Amino acid sequence: MRVVSGTCKGRSLKAVPGNTTRPTTDKVKEAIFNIIGPYFDGGIGLDLFAGSGGLGIEALSRGVDKVIFIDRDPKAVQIIHQNIKACNLAEKTEVYRNDAERAIKALTKREIRFDYVFLDPPYKKQQLVNLMEKLDINNLVNDRGIIVCEHSFEVELPQSVGRFIQKKHEKYGIIAVTIYESGMES
Repeated sequence: MRVVSGTCKGRSLKAVPGNTTRPTTDKVKEAIFNIIGPYFDGGIGLDLFAGSGGLGIEALSRGVDKVIFIDRDPKAVQIIHQNIKACNLAEKTEVYRNDAERAIKALTKREIRFDYVFLDPPYKKQQLVNLMEKLDINNLVNDRGIIVCEHSFEVELPQSVGRFIQKKHEKYGIIAVTIYESGMES
């Protein structure tokens, strides 16, 4: 696993030990960023099931200003810190050990709004629609913000969830990626 492009291109990233997380492959990561970028002129990202932090670190490497990483696994949080340090990105990050629901409540209280949200929850506990509804209700995504959902190829997500409109759906073997864009607030 490595950073595919940008200022940290080629840096190796550590994976979370064990089989509780499933890192996004370099091929899928490159495909995601070719769709949503490939490079950015600032913005704030949220890597909600961060695992090793690969998606958020890739976003930072490609020009996002700041990323908040959240994972409930203490081993994952430790690896995220190590990967951020290896890429010299500590000043552009916040890392929290928390579950997604609590994290959304905490972020809502801070009134942070995101331009890029990466959702890669455990496939067996499919909760993408529920999470997007919470992001919408709590107004956590800016107008024209992007939500990247990584999920099992067997899962079909709706064309829209709240004000999030599906823009792209691709399959890469057993992995699927569905990308939503936030519409304007009414």
